[in-house]
Amino acid sequence: MPFRTRAAVTVAAVAAAAVLLNSAPAAARPAAAPAAPGWSAAPSGADRAYFYLEGAPGTAMTDRLAVGNPSDRAVTVRLRGDGARDGAGAWLLFGAAEVTVPPRTRATVPFTVTVPRDASSGDHPGTIVATGPGAPGARFRVPVRLRVTGPALSALTVERVSVRRRGSAAVIRYTLVNRGNTVLRPRLAVRADGLFGPLLRRPGRALPVTLLPGAQVDRTETWPDPPALDAVDVRLTATAAGGAHDAATAGYTAVPWGAAAPALLLAAGGGWAVVRRRRRAGRADPAAVGPDGEVPGAVTEAADAGTGANSGTGTGTCARTGTRTGTRTGSGVRA
Repeated sequence: MPFRTRAAVTVAAVAAAAVLLNSAPAAARPAAAPAAPGWSAAPSGADRAYFYLEGAPGTAMTDRLAVGNPSDRAVTVRLRGDGARDGAGAWLLFGAAEVTVPPRTRATVPFTVTVPRDASSGDHPGTIVATGPGAPGARFRVPVRLRVTGPALSALTVERVSVRRRGSAAVIRYTLVNRGNTVLRPRLAVRADGLFGPLLRRPGRALPVTLLPGAQVDRTETWPDPPALDAVDVRLTATAAGGAHDAATAGYTAVPWGAAAPALLLAAGGGWAVVRRRRRAGRADPAAVGPDGEVPGAVTEAADAGTGANSGTGTGTCARTGTRTGTRTGSGVRA
């Protein structure tokens, strides 16, 4: 009986393991990827991932977009240009804004890019967007890299730099602006210097940013361990290909409130004490004035017909010697 029990348990364990092994791949199998829309859009002719066009201001350049339909039913695809107002996307004109492609067929759609006569030289990229049937939002985006010939100017500026405390860290905010006519991929270096020497040295590194001509982007840098008490100058230096270079500095004063509050209160208390002493020194003591307005210890004078005599007596209390008494008499003739 014990042998049969152990055999039964073993068989049950093997069966359970087999079930788990068979179900594990199904549980671990990733979800199926969305089905392809069944059609495609790409530059016609040679194997190209994007269009490249180059010409002077006032030039009209043409190329062709291929729309393929390998399915067994016709598809209708809509075409449009996308991009900045002064880029290829805005200067695109298609031979047909909508094309219907028969089953198992490839159609080519011509388009023209007309560069305005006042267009600045440099890069003016855009995108062709093809939207058709399939999953919601099924579309293809084909880049158009347009370069207008003429002097190229690479210019980059760093603007609106600020440093703010956030918890135990500091956040450096800044804006990069492309002031030239070429596409820029900037690099940024960060340094911070305090009263007693360098605090942060972050060498130049490529940013995940592509700036079109005239474009700008707001970014932040995190400084995880800023000083708790110091006056700091934070300097950002941005560079890019073509000689683009700029730097900007922002001041940052780190003063913890817990350390500053006692000093401020002490300074305020000392100032108020000085003010009170000065006010008291400018007022007479009412207790020292007699009922007739005379102050004890003052000298009185009398004069008649050119002859005068003066006498005075007084008593006073000195904080240093105790009680003081004295008598002064005199006479004189005044002219």
